[in-house]
Amino acid sequence: MTEIQINRVKQAGVLPTDKALGFGKIFTDHMFVMDYTTEKGWHSPRIIPYGGLDANPAMLVFHYGQAIFEGMKAFRTADNHINVFRPYEYLNRFNRSAKHLCIPEMDVEQVHDALFKLLALEKNWVPGDPGTALYIRPFVVADEPHLGVKVADSYRLFIILSPVGAYYETGFNPVSIKVEDKFVRATKGGLGEAKTPANYAMSLAAQQEAYAEGFGQVLWLDAVHRKYIEEVGTMNILFKINGEIITPALNGSILGGITRKTVLELCRSWGLKVSERQISIDEVFEAYAKGQLEEVFGSGTAAVISPVGELSWRGQNIVINNNQTGEFAHKLFDYITGVQSGKIADQYNWMEEVKG
Repeated sequence: MTEIQINRVKQAGVLPTDKALGFGKIFTDHMFVMDYTTEKGWHSPRIIPYGGLDANPAMLVFHYGQAIFEGMKAFRTADNHINVFRPYEYLNRFNRSAKHLCIPEMDVEQVHDALFKLLALEKNWVPGDPGTALYIRPFVVADEPHLGVKVADSYRLFIILSPVGAYYETGFNPVSIKVEDKFVRATKGGLGEAKTPANYAMSLAAQQEAYAEGFGQVLWLDAVHRKYIEEVGTMNILFKINGEIITPALNGSILGGITRKTVLELCRSWGLKVSERQISIDEVFEAYAKGQLEEVFGSGTAAVISPVGELSWRGQNIVINNNQTGEFAHKLFDYITGVQSGKIADQYNWMEEVKG
């Protein structure tokens, strides 16, 4: 494995107070960078001071969108250890996204080693208050200067780090959701199951409309029939109907969330019936009418669990669990965050400690 060169900052920065963190606005002293060319493969791994990029205006990423990213978290425990939540799951998904975008796949062990060296160097930037974390953002961009549509011959991989505060500034409260049947997020055969900027840019117009109408998020339906549920905002969606946990199956247009996988593993280990299958918005509203819709919640890296209190679709509004966070959503949130913070024993081996 190629040795990672380290160039340290001359003056180390200081972690702000937890109240000043916000989400994704503050960055640590250093970042990891590695280059790719068709001649040399992935090469020149290095940790350097965080800063601006030397970017050619003709870089292919600016014009044709060849880029991928990931998002994971590191946590400081009460006994002052630094642990990362399921890093291999995220790095393997990073490679799956690379394949979708015709970006050369990376050596997962090499990137894992680089990440943990970076985290060891930046360990003083990991906050320790409940709900805080160090957000980890690996990403790859096509940096070849060329204005013709093509698969790039050169790329740059970065890992940047951002200390973040509690995701829920106003508490762990349900959000209101607009069921979107005009815009679509993704189609099978497209980029829906890759973590790429285009998916998030596609969501903005619908999200802005929902905000203007007083909703907190958008529930996406399938692109063909406009009836089968896919995702909620930038998260996976789960329903508790008559004691059963139901979530849309990964069908080629849905991102396979690591938190989603974690939730399903937990539910099965706790003895609940779990179904990954096609579920329509009609079925959800019918379950509500029968008194069987118990809880609805999203799952994702940033929020972990996001309870849904209201769904609005074609002029029909349903209020779930009296617009209160459900008991089961609370249980999942408390368990996963408890493992992440070290308050609950890690019996599933989700956490990996940063040494050094």
